[in-house]
Amino acid sequence: MKPIKLAVSGKGGVGKTTVAALLCRSLADMGYSVLAVDADPDANLAAALGFAEDANITPLVAMKDLIEERTGAKAGSSGGFFKLNPKVDDLPEMLWQEKNGIRLMLMGTVQKGGGGCICPESSVLKALMAHLLVYRNEAVILDMEAGIEHLGRATAGAVDRLIIVVEPGKRSIDTALKIVDLASDIGLKQVSLIANKIRSEQDRDFILHALQGLDVIGFLNFDEAFMKADMLRMPSWEADPQCLALGRQIAERLLAVKEGSA
Repeated sequence: MKPIKLAVSGKGGVGKTTVAALLCRSLADMGYSVLAVDADPDANLAAALGFAEDANITPLVAMKDLIEERTGAKAGSSGGFFKLNPKVDDLPEMLWQEKNGIRLMLMGTVQKGGGGCICPESSVLKALMAHLLVYRNEAVILDMEAGIEHLGRATAGAVDRLIIVVEPGKRSIDTALKIVDLASDIGLKQVSLIANKIRSEQDRDFILHALQGLDVIGFLNFDEAFMKADMLRMPSWEADPQCLALGRQIAERLLAVKEGSA
C-alpha cells in the first residue's frame, strides 16, 4: 500500500488528538502499517489509543544519553559544536511501543526559551521528523500542537495533507486560519479540515460559512461517549463503535485526495 503522511493540528480542546487516534485506528483497520507520532507538548495520544497509563513511553527529547551519542554534545547545551544531521534511521524501532497494530512514538518538547532552539535535542528531533516523513514506507500520523512547530520547509513537502480540527466557535476558526497561513509560509498547501463537536445543522452551517473556500473533509457529531472515553482513558471507538465508520469514511476521502493529486 502506498504510504500516506498526515499531520493533525488545531486549537487545544477541539478534539485534535481524538481525531488523530481515530485516523490511526481507521488506517490500521484498512490494512496500513501505522506509526503514530505524538508531537504535542501536552502529550495525550497514548491515552487516546488505549495505551495503559503505566506504558512508560519515554519522549525522545528526554533521552539525554541517546542525544549525546548521536550529536556529540550533551542535551541542554547550546553554542557548542554538534552534528546537525545525526543518524536517526534506526530510532523508530528503538523508540516505539505497539498496541493493537498501531506503533506509537513520543517526540517531546525542547525546553528552551523561544521557538528556534539550536541545540542537540532540536537537531535530533528535526532529523527524525524528516526521516519519518520522507523515508518511512507506511502511514505516519503526526499529532501536532496548535500550530506546525515540528515542521519546516525541508519536511513540509513530504506531508500529504495537513488536517486541522475545528469546532463551532470563533476562537477555533481563528486558530485554524492562522495555521493555514503558517502552513502556506513553508509551502504546505495541501490542507483539509475536520469539524468536530457538531450538534446541529446551525453548527454545520457556521463551520462552512466561516471556512469558505477551504476543504472541509468531514464532520463528527458531538458525542458524550467521547467525553466518557477521555475520562476513562480509553479509545473513542470503544466508547462508541459507530465512530469507526465515520473515521473510515474520512480516511478513504483522504486517500482519494492523495491519489487524485499524485
